[in-house]
Amino acid sequence: MTNSPNYQSELAIDRFSLKVAARLSEGVDALPHDTAERLRAARVRAIANRKSMTANSSAVVIGAGTAGAVLGSSSQSVWWGRLAATLPLLALLIGLIMIDAIQGDDRAKDLAEIDAAILTDDLPPTAYADPGFTHFLKLNVSRTP
Repeated sequence: MTNSPNYQSELAIDRFSLKVAARLSEGVDALPHDTAERLRAARVRAIANRKSMTANSSAVVIGAGTAGAVLGSSSQSVWWGRLAATLPLLALLIGLIMIDAIQGDDRAKDLAEIDAAILTDDLPPTAYADPGFTHFLKLNVSRTP
């Protein structure tokens, strides 16, 4: 969990913010009291905003590229996110099943045409044992209108 990219980026952001805060605090003693108080109040507001932003940052982003939709972090949106993630997989599975069914039907039609050609043709029995006979029948079936 500590090696996840999200955790690492948050750690880098925290380190950077600590460095910026230390650099800004270096010259605070030379400032007038009212300016130092305004800066302190601004820091408190910034920290409060940071805490509220992290509480709301658990939104789900659906989409790719520039066309994405951001959903809120409610439990209902989590289910919508999961549904949106499984729909492409389901569509792919249905497509593969349909392709298999179509190819099976085409193969059955080809075999039926060959069987019909064998049964209606007057050939000697040795012609049926020839290895190139099926290829010959396929060529003749494809030439006939």
